[in-house]
Amino acid sequence: MPITIPTGLPARSILDSERIFALESHEAERQEMRPLRLVILNLMPTKVETETQLLRLISKSPLQVEIDFMKTSTHQAVHTSMDHLVKFYENLDSFKDNCYDGLVVTGAPVEQMDFEQVDYWEELTRILDWSSTHVFSTMYLCWGAMAGLYYRHGIAKRNLDRKVFGVFPQYLQDEYCFITNGFDEIALQPHSRWAGVDEDQVRACPDLQVLTWGPQSGPGLISTQDFSEIFVLGHWEYDRDTLAHEYQRDMAKGLDQVPFPVNYYPHDDPALEPVFSWRAHANLLWRNWLNWVYETTPYDLNQVPTLRAAGQLGTDRSIRHAPGSPRADGYRPLTGDGYGLIPGVVNS
Repeated sequence: MPITIPTGLPARSILDSERIFALESHEAERQEMRPLRLVILNLMPTKVETETQLLRLISKSPLQVEIDFMKTSTHQAVHTSMDHLVKFYENLDSFKDNCYDGLVVTGAPVEQMDFEQVDYWEELTRILDWSSTHVFSTMYLCWGAMAGLYYRHGIAKRNLDRKVFGVFPQYLQDEYCFITNGFDEIALQPHSRWAGVDEDQVRACPDLQVLTWGPQSGPGLISTQDFSEIFVLGHWEYDRDTLAHEYQRDMAKGLDQVPFPVNYYPHDDPALEPVFSWRAHANLLWRNWLNWVYETTPYDLNQVPTLRAAGQLGTDRSIRHAPGSPRADGYRPLTGDGYGLIPGVVNS
């Protein structure tokens, strides 16, 4: 089924070229069905690129999904034209009386700052408070996931001495989980961040469950027990070349000690095309999330505030065990491949 996007959104032409079925608002109004309603809080400076990445993934669902875009009013975007923001984005005031099946909170390049130092932090907390009553399920990405874990569950952010940068193996923690249903035992996930979360606090929090975990990158996917909040610490939404563009950008700035993206370029040669090794799991994650929301959300979205207040939304499933390899024999895969992508042992 198609996604429904605002009329004139620039991403439409890209989606059309990739044979992704998208309806603009005036076209979707002729459809007689109740689409899922998502709102995307886009905190990334490159808004058009992020819009396109997320719409690609959302479009893989067989469901019709209607998309709205939200921005903060306390931070002025400098990498996106004001015309684009005015035409396609609204602030919380425009959405506060609406109910949604899902909210997506993107990352932002501010992970080394304390949360309270971010100029739109107070506004973000108001948005998260609103989502706790008016949104069925929220998907947080990278810094957005760290911010959500901190504000909603008190999980501390930990700045890192070295950037986690590249593509890292994640071990599946429960093959029967709704969100990771169909995942392989090993899922590769891109990461690009200077911070992480306190894993001990995550494991100690009774409301949270770790769904995927890696020995180098730590938790890659965390959720609440009722799946009303999904926290993605990596970037499954990234395109093939996104890490390459970030690496080239930092090199062009002449920065010292620019980290090289691991497990990304064949033979670690930036002249070669990166291997797109995470696309299937990215598509599966978003399809699973949207399907789960579709199966459990009320038909009448106006019931969401009442049902959330009564704790009657979501499906409780407890997963409480220490993260690690899903194999009891301790087998460590990905010790090398014919592409030269993984030249040596990566799980030591």
